[in-house]
Amino acid sequence: MTKFLLAVHVIAAILAIGPVAVAASMFPPAARRVPAAAGTGTGITSGTDTGSGTDATGSLRLLHRICRVYAVVGVVVPVFGFATASRMGVLGSAWLIVSIALTVLAALVLAAVILPAQAALLEADGGGDGTRSATAARLAMATGVFNLLWAAVTVLMIVRPGSTTGA
Repeated sequence: MTKFLLAVHVIAAILAIGPVAVAASMFPPAARRVPAAAGTGTGITSGTDTGSGTDATGSLRLLHRICRVYAVVGVVVPVFGFATASRMGVLGSAWLIVSIALTVLAALVLAAVILPAQAALLEADGGGDGTRSATAARLAMATGVFNLLWAAVTVLMIVRPGSTTGA
């Protein structure tokens, strides 16, 4: 049963967290490509864009949707992670506690910074290229932090400092 739980945990992490990490990383550069006029007055999500801005805004909407949907699906990862850790008897291990803390921090960055910033860029009523660019730059930084947190969690899950399982 432990191997099954671990397999589901790892597969869920790959299939849920991976798309969020990639889509969130692709969003800031795509947001920079949206013409300033595309967001003026009506908001990007209105669908009233014309010309080359339509492709870019469609991409932004898709990337944001991927981030939102897979963030919800990603809840499966810690659920099966806790079940696996419980079966393995490692719930009190320092490496797991640090991993849990980093996972919570990554979830907070996603929910409190990345998704709202993406939504703000989609709803932006102009503000000029400078404002859009600054917001996209802050979003890129937050996304980088999110991805680094997941990289640290992944390393901890693989290395498991102090582990005696031999893996």
